[in-house]
Amino acid sequence: MSLQIYNTMARAKEVFVPQEPGKVKMYVCGPTVYGYMHIGNARPVIVFDMVRNYLEALGNEVSYLTNFTDVDDKMIRKAEEMNITVAEVAEMFIAAYQEDLIGLGVKPATMNPRVTESMDKIIEFIKELEEKGYAYENGGDVYYRTGKFADYGKLSRQNLEELRFGIRVEVDSRKENQEDFVLWKAAKPGEVHWASPWGEGRPGWHIECSAMVREYLGKTIDIHGGGEDLKFPHHECECAQTEALTGAPLSNYWMHNAFLNIGDEKMSKSLGNGLLVKDIRARFKAGTIRYFMLSSHYRNQLNFTEEALLSAEKSAERIALAESNVKHRLELNPEGTGEAASSAVAERLTAILSNFHARMQDDFNTPDAITAVFDWVSLANQTLAKTDASSADFAALLNTFAEMNAVLRLTPELEAEVASEEVERLIAERAEARKNKNWSRSDEIRDELNSLGILLEDTPQGMRWRRK
Repeated sequence: MSLQIYNTMARAKEVFVPQEPGKVKMYVCGPTVYGYMHIGNARPVIVFDMVRNYLEALGNEVSYLTNFTDVDDKMIRKAEEMNITVAEVAEMFIAAYQEDLIGLGVKPATMNPRVTESMDKIIEFIKELEEKGYAYENGGDVYYRTGKFADYGKLSRQNLEELRFGIRVEVDSRKENQEDFVLWKAAKPGEVHWASPWGEGRPGWHIECSAMVREYLGKTIDIHGGGEDLKFPHHECECAQTEALTGAPLSNYWMHNAFLNIGDEKMSKSLGNGLLVKDIRARFKAGTIRYFMLSSHYRNQLNFTEEALLSAEKSAERIALAESNVKHRLELNPEGTGEAASSAVAERLTAILSNFHARMQDDFNTPDAITAVFDWVSLANQTLAKTDASSADFAALLNTFAEMNAVLRLTPELEAEVASEEVERLIAERAEARKNKNWSRSDEIRDELNSLGILLEDTPQGMRWRRK
């Protein structure tokens, strides 16, 4: 099998071949940090986390960069509203963003370069474009000459002549052509700014990613990702800027996830302030949100509703419960885990894993990959029902699940969860209280565990616990 990726540039699936065997350079456009993460922004965050996980599962070392836009017009307005500095706005919402990543079971990026820390590289990039005739200055602003780059529009399939025809009002007389875009903005009085050859100002939006990619990953990367709303103009402008200087592709593969549609007014009302990830996390676990996001192919639009999340919650809980039950059986009888699993279990696990990888290698087909996970759940439950099932069978089940779950992370271990050791301590104390007929203390501990999201269950093998 070979991994195939739908390349937006080619409008077709292509076999993925990294430039350097075993190493992947991947860049995903990050947030402008002037507010809390919206659920729509969580889709690319989870999708490209999954892509990175699978590339690593195939044995690749992935350099995964996602940037922070920590200065722009929206941030300046937010700073004015809050009566704080732009830098303080950035720190506040970067911290909130990173907290959301933890709550979504997303691994940290290899690097999160910031615009304010890359200013020298951005200015140098613009200077090079100017020297080659692709940029011009007027009134302290610097613009990119789209007409000079013959391939402008190749990624989004936009036609430059059609773009010109579509511009009916001249919005900026300083531009040579209205489709030209800004590389450097002259600062208005009182705005945050940096010194440059064109006067005090700050970068335009598109230039930052081109400069960061070149600085940290080189002139050509393997994968560039983002939401489909970034295809034009943002990614198109990145192509024009970078390729005008290097003469080489900015990225060999372009990936774009489809939109997340908000289709349930009830959802918005129940959350109170408009579908922010931090509020959704207060109601739903990471596994539920990830299950929902990955239950549809990343290139298909996804409808976000209360009903869909509740359904995802039930499905994610079925998976988590099966994993928990297998772990519990193995803990009861760990001897023999180094032995070979029975042929019946081993053959089915091989088939399940083969199916999982076949689906993932077909352009990250996570809905069908999740079907393979449920095949594992069925096998796990069938094996659990057998009194003569061996510990080797349960160990093999867990190993197979771990391989799939390392990619999808449907039952991620989150830092916010209560430590297992603390739960075990409370359960042991409760058992002692019951032994001493201290029913009030026993009830107190049960209530405490319940408040921590822990359910106690009596089984033939004794008391056990699981997370809600």
